[in-house]
Amino acid sequence: MMMFAASLASRGIGNKKTDIETKKLRVLSCFGGLDISPCSYLKQSDVDLTKYYCSKCGCGDKKHTWLIKNSDEYSKLDYPILNCPLGMPGFTNYDPNTIDPLSKERKRQIESIEPDQLQLIQVTIGQSAEKEILIENISKIIENS
Repeated sequence: MMMFAASLASRGIGNKKTDIETKKLRVLSCFGGLDISPCSYLKQSDVDLTKYYCSKCGCGDKKHTWLIKNSDEYSKLDYPILNCPLGMPGFTNYDPNTIDPLSKERKRQIESIEPDQLQLIQVTIGQSAEKEILIENISKIIENS
């Protein structure tokens, strides 16, 4: 519950989001891709069959716990501060020295992904990678002005 409160606080009143690279690592850690299998705790929502949630963290299948959503909606993987029960890459509690026996091989594969391969990961439903990069660049310009 405390980590959920930290995630909510990190979002702030302006709906601040994590950067695209971090979100791509999170998507890869949860959904797999690039010959990496999905997390064994990834579950399809019973509420909306196009959405998925983490069954390990204990938050359950709710609209605000769906990992990725449509491009105009805030999803769980958008939170600047977000922990993974397995401590996978991209999450706030990621530690390369902590190895969960069930996710050891997946974690090693994700850690060895080349940055150019990571660009192929889509982080929202219904939006292209090019649009996501453009939005990230615009956000950086606004943040720095």
